[in-house]
Amino acid sequence: MHRKRQAIRDHSAEANLFARRATIAFIIVTAMLGIVLNNLYSLQVTQHDDYQTRSNGNRIKVLPVAPNRGLIYDRNGVLLAENRPVFSLEVIPEKVNDIDETLARITTLMDITDDEIKRFQKNLKGTRRFKPIVLRTELSEEEVAIFSASKHKFKGVQIEARLARHYPYAETLTHVLGYVARINKRDLQKIVEAGQEDNYAATYDIGKLGIEKYHEELLHGEVGYQQVEVNNQGRIIRVLNVEPPTPGKDIVLNIDLTLQQEVQRILEGTRGAVVISEVKTGGVLALYSNPGYDPNLFVHGISSKNYSALLNSPNRPLINRATQGQYSPASTIKPHLALLGLEDGVVTEDYSIKDNGRYRLPNVDHVWRDWKRWGHGEVDIAKAIEVSCDTYYYDLAYNLGIDKISEAMRNFGFGDYTGIDLYEESDANMPSRGWKRARFNQPWYIGDTIPVGIGQSFWTATPIQLTHSINTLVNRGERYIPQIIRGYRNLDGTDDLIPLKTSRPIQINDEKNLDIVLNAMHDVVHGEEGTARFAFADTPYESAGKTGTAQLFTVGQDEKYNADEVDERLRDNALYVGFAPFDSPEISITVVLENAGGGSSNAAPVARKLMDFYFRDRRFETASIDSELDE
Repeated sequence: MHRKRQAIRDHSAEANLFARRATIAFIIVTAMLGIVLNNLYSLQVTQHDDYQTRSNGNRIKVLPVAPNRGLIYDRNGVLLAENRPVFSLEVIPEKVNDIDETLARITTLMDITDDEIKRFQKNLKGTRRFKPIVLRTELSEEEVAIFSASKHKFKGVQIEARLARHYPYAETLTHVLGYVARINKRDLQKIVEAGQEDNYAATYDIGKLGIEKYHEELLHGEVGYQQVEVNNQGRIIRVLNVEPPTPGKDIVLNIDLTLQQEVQRILEGTRGAVVISEVKTGGVLALYSNPGYDPNLFVHGISSKNYSALLNSPNRPLINRATQGQYSPASTIKPHLALLGLEDGVVTEDYSIKDNGRYRLPNVDHVWRDWKRWGHGEVDIAKAIEVSCDTYYYDLAYNLGIDKISEAMRNFGFGDYTGIDLYEESDANMPSRGWKRARFNQPWYIGDTIPVGIGQSFWTATPIQLTHSINTLVNRGERYIPQIIRGYRNLDGTDDLIPLKTSRPIQINDEKNLDIVLNAMHDVVHGEEGTARFAFADTPYESAGKTGTAQLFTVGQDEKYNADEVDERLRDNALYVGFAPFDSPEISITVVLENAGGGSSNAAPVARKLMDFYFRDRRFETASIDSELDE
């Protein structure tokens, strides 16, 4: 048996094979390493900015920081609107898987009312899902502690501490300050349209009424930002950079809080309004509408029950009667018409009529009656103002005509906005031929003009318009626009006053005519027959004014008005306008009391009390004024 012969190994061939294989492997490894290095270069160099941005986006967040809202002070430095720290429970919708289930679990920890849930769901529809929505405000310390212990169970729910508006004097200043409340869908739309969306990125509240709304741009401030580093759960690890917000400006008002409080005290239990103004500047010292309401109810979201109570109240507390209340000005406008008659030459200082208590047009059966049934006898223009003779003004209106009356009274500001820094203002109505045609599609009849002479018929005015018109008379045609804001408060406690605002003055052709009118207004208060002489008896200062009584329904030709037989809401409105001191006027005052009766017996005494209060701490040439007022 022969063995198979074993071949001799070819070491050279094997070496060549190994070399070829090693070369191929080296080429493959080198190629792969090149790919890796190329990718590494691409990641680290070419696409560095892109991936750096993505990395920072995961690690670094830029959060807006809301500015502190500016404070509001009265003219004496009393804080009227402040910011207080509060805790609120907020939900970020995009981080919550099941909103309803989350709300149900939260209610097991604390009491969440149905109104709060409804308000949350309403805001949920009008707010972007990445923005937090408040579920509950003004959490107690106990509620904060309870939720904090269970916070890990509620993804997307957080407790936030922030500053919230507070009004320490509540309804005393409601219609002046207004209030701030949550930014709603309508507010957000206006913010976007104004290009202010970024500036309100961290802001929850916005001015809704009053000074808070009118001066929103000043009070809000400028948003700030902070860069923070977060972990993979979104929790802030550290703050990298802060760009602090610019707080809103602190503003100072012309309002005198003590005077405002006195007005509130005197008007308690009545419906009406009072405006007290600086004659020479138009600055509003007091503006009060009664009844009012607590604005703090709106800051954190008013309940539907409370809002319905305010909305449906027959006393209409939501209306600012001082700027929105439309009342027949009644006899308070007789001085204005008297000046027009004198300036136009329709009457003179010596022109007089015989007043027997009744006025009738030629060939017209209707009779317009004077408030004094038997009349005032012989009456000239000065006496007509002093005793408030209606018959004289029926005749004056007839001779002037509605065209002259309407044009002249518009110059005094009737039928137009005064320009006061409140959006809640009515222009009321100064009637004219064109107005009646547009409103009723009827011509203007001469019979329409007669009651206009005593501030009745279609003529309506707001208390702030009456104040503005009286200031214009006292300033001899110069017109200072009523202003609530006085200036800005600096960090050192000093105030920068804003310039006075004026409008086109009224041209007075003969200063003597104005003197006749103003002296007659003085006699209203200090004359032997003045309608306000009893209300202002024995004052240590001299003032001037005009009473008014506005009838709210037509009394039959042969009927006599009896307040006891009339529904309370249909009784006469009482009005008074005046200024003091007479020789060097400081303040003017307008009082309107709804359904209170006669102006001389009801509105004038209110004005007297307020003037006494104002002048109690002021000095005059009369050395005994302080002791007399104290008595």
